Amino acid sequence: MLTIEKSVFYKATGSEKEIFKHAWDLKLPILLKGPTGTGKSRFVEHMAASLDKQLITVSCHEETSSTDLIGRFIIKGAETIWMDGPLSIAVKKGYILYMDEVAEARPDVIVAIHSLTDHRRTLFIDKLGESIQAHPDFMLVASFNPGYQKGFKELKPSTRQRFIALSFDYPEAKIETEIIMQETGIDKDDAKKLVNIGNKIRNLKEMGLTETVSTRLLVDAAKLIHNGLSKRTAVHVSVVEPLSDEPETVQALKDLSDLMI
Repeated sequence: MLTIEKSVFYKATGSEKEIFKHAWDLKLPILLKGPTGTGKSRFVEHMAASLDKQLITVSCHEETSSTDLIGRFIIKGAETIWMDGPLSIAVKKGYILYMDEVAEARPDVIVAIHSLTDHRRTLFIDKLGESIQAHPDFMLVASFNPGYQKGFKELKPSTRQRFIALSFDYPEAKIETEIIMQETGIDKDDAKKLVNIGNKIRNLKEMGLTETVSTRLLVDAAKLIHNGLSKRTAVHVSVVEPLSDEPETVQALKDLSDLMI
């Protein structure tokens, strides 16, 4: 996906903008660590827009291979031609490449980007027998969720140490309230209530939830409320239902949220 938006709202929670700008100046690869829905992707979009740079986002999954990123031969008419993948395009044209959930990708993807994350800044295309020197503006950004990926999906230390790293977490209540208001136009009182629900569920360790309430889910609930859906129903479908398929857990979370909004 190629992003060329000129304005993307992002509320900083620390010095992440300053760090990114310094990394951009030096073209250091960045690894963003944190739970789902804490603003990692939005942050990259915001920084690309603020730097007026093209952004290509690759959403990695267990079938993502180096071929998907680098490119492949395709048949066009009577010819066999080479088609660059998103990584090759970004390297050649000097775009920012964002690999979302990089730990989900196949091991050959990690091997393919190694030479781009050190002093060489080169991409080797084995199918063409070529090495491409990265454009001076090329920058590599990756993200992963260390609380979710386990075992074979964990990034190796040798890979992690090729990046500088930024940790993302859920914003403090005041900032999260501001984000929800800015994103949706909902009033402050309702935004506060949504944040309180989110924080309450996040602290329910005994529920054994695989994932917890992201800022993204709270924003979705706020959008529905602002559009006229009842508050409780909006929270049920946007916050509670995505978290679990266990009837008892879902009902307990609905009862809890109903008391708070």
